[in-house]
Amino acid sequence: MRMGGPSLRGRRATTAAVCSIAVFAAVGCARFDDTASSPFTPEPTFGSGAEVQPKEPSAPSPTAPSPSVPDDPCFDRDPNVVATCLDSTGGLVMLPDGGSAMVTERRTGRILLVTPGEPPTEFASVPVDSGTDGGLLDIALSPTFSEDRLVYAYITTAVDNRVVRIAPGDVPKDVLTGIPRGDVGNAGALEFSRPGELMVLTGDAGNPAAAADPGSLAGKLLGVTSLAATPTPPRPAIVLSGLGRAGGVCTDAEGAVWVADRTVLEDRLQRVRTDGTTGGAPVWTWPDKPGVAGCTVAGGAVAIALTDAQAVAVLTTDRETGSVSSAPALLAQKLYGRLGDVTISGEGQIWASTVNKSGGAPVSTDDRVVKLPLPSGGGGFD
Repeated sequence: MRMGGPSLRGRRATTAAVCSIAVFAAVGCARFDDTASSPFTPEPTFGSGAEVQPKEPSAPSPTAPSPSVPDDPCFDRDPNVVATCLDSTGGLVMLPDGGSAMVTERRTGRILLVTPGEPPTEFASVPVDSGTDGGLLDIALSPTFSEDRLVYAYITTAVDNRVVRIAPGDVPKDVLTGIPRGDVGNAGALEFSRPGELMVLTGDAGNPAAAADPGSLAGKLLGVTSLAATPTPPRPAIVLSGLGRAGGVCTDAEGAVWVADRTVLEDRLQRVRTDGTTGGAPVWTWPDKPGVAGCTVAGGAVAIALTDAQAVAVLTTDRETGSVSSAPALLAQKLYGRLGDVTISGEGQIWASTVNKSGGAPVSTDDRVVKLPLPSGGGGFD
């Protein structure tokens, strides 16, 4: 998500949907309760975060029989839940149809297709080593996925973290190898900035010194332009160095790249301009470290999953400069537990994946993919 056109996720959203995310994030539109704010950033505070309750089904009339709950432990009564009973998730990406998505299971290596009202189906399975915090960590669809059905995956093996290309009916082929792995800090993220360039966000593998070392692929934002599967993939370009635990990477309509990572001192959001510069300081920081994770961009706003804060932060941004114009709004706080990734549907609604089976308190239907309910009367995505 760096120096080219909009990402696949952004391009698939309708024009109305792209505009509406900015409307939602704007101050005064979402109608958040200021009394529920929490101080994740020094100035201003984290924002007006109000808990948002899911839309409950209409109650039956007194004369009608009560609906029976299906005798299925994976049935979730919440109409905003898209998929249930997943293993701990990794990446989440919307499909070109805008109404279904792919989600990964980090520990099993499965890539699943999820659609509202339908059971998940397996698209592919990748061998991974999930003995640490690694596994199948993220995926990106080929910019021509509708024609070639290619998926790129960030995975952990017994010897390294790497990027592989997955074609239907074929074994995974290496695209980028040799990304250091460690006991912690193996998270990574992928996003296409343009058809010929894949952005690869790597974690520091628990070694901050490696993140600062230009000879290491750890703790970097990498630009990969050689996407062919070869025995010895060429070394990628280093776009950004000194990163901590990888959160998410996403691209805006102007071609700039947004990078979220977690450091010892703070969580932060940075923006890499189309000329490769960042302007020096992060766009936003969270000294209270809410656990920034996957992100998505549309219509002058950035949505970021907050794993430990159990919410999605929405930041309104200036399209030209990338500066944040108001404190982040907090969406669906503590409604579904720990969130790992976000994407935007064709209707402009944020979908999120939960990671409650990785350090959380899972309920019987976790882990899940959910459509995040919006505040009543607040700006919508449709």
